[in-house]
Amino acid sequence: MNQVQKRRLGRGLAALIGDDTSEEAVVQDIRSLRHVPVELLHPNPNNPRKHFAEEDLESLAKSLRDKGLLQPLVVRPRADGSFEIVAGERRWRASQRAGIHDVPVLIRELDDKETLEIALIENIQRSDLNALEEARAYRQLLEQYGYTQQQLADAIGKSRSHIANTMRLMSLPEAIQRQIEDGSLTAGHARSLIATESPTDLADKIIALNLTVRQAEDLARGQPPKAGKPAKNEKDADTRALEKNLSEALGLGVAIKHAGAAGGSVNIQYKNLDQLDEIVRRLTRAAN
Repeated sequence: MNQVQKRRLGRGLAALIGDDTSEEAVVQDIRSLRHVPVELLHPNPNNPRKHFAEEDLESLAKSLRDKGLLQPLVVRPRADGSFEIVAGERRWRASQRAGIHDVPVLIRELDDKETLEIALIENIQRSDLNALEEARAYRQLLEQYGYTQQQLADAIGKSRSHIANTMRLMSLPEAIQRQIEDGSLTAGHARSLIATESPTDLADKIIALNLTVRQAEDLARGQPPKAGKPAKNEKDADTRALEKNLSEALGLGVAIKHAGAAGGSVNIQYKNLDQLDEIVRRLTRAAN
């Protein structure tokens, strides 16, 4: 992969998915923007995201009924005159639930490789993929399109070790992979099981005892999990990485607090009202 391709996959992504606000890009978007019937749109079979939570779709559908669909989908033309969704399948699904018949789209001429790249990067940036979906997309880009792990890391803004560790999750038994996909186990929990002799039994214990990642690591090493909750400021590597990614994306401090089965909270820190307005604008845009 040459340097021009790397730049296109990074900062050039905004132009490809319609987020570039330069004058030239805006003119191009106006020219390619159309409203098309939802029945003329088809999901991308290679979309890394396979799971769409029912409650999330219903929540988005309610928002679309109230405000309409503000952000266009990105599509590419098909030979039969219909279109394949490159970015925005969740919005397309929710639009149908909301009874919206025509949706705005930006039409892009993209090959299969570019389509997969964009779908992967957009989903990762919006934290829409579970760890297994992310791992499978990495594998497809490596095996089908000849990336090295370092080239892929450069393209999507992740470390090579993150890609390698994420892909290792696919070596786990299918039962554990399902637990990752349904949220019973985090990627951090699952990684502690990769080199163990009885990963399925250990996974069941982790879930039953509601263990932290640190406690799961103790269990995987054959040690009794240390009692008590982790120290106040102690966070697993996945949480720290997610905080870092969100902070870099927003340009603001982000703190994530997990509360086990009760869920958790995300704290976004701002210093003035302009920053607060920007947070509200981004969250409102993401919801649509």
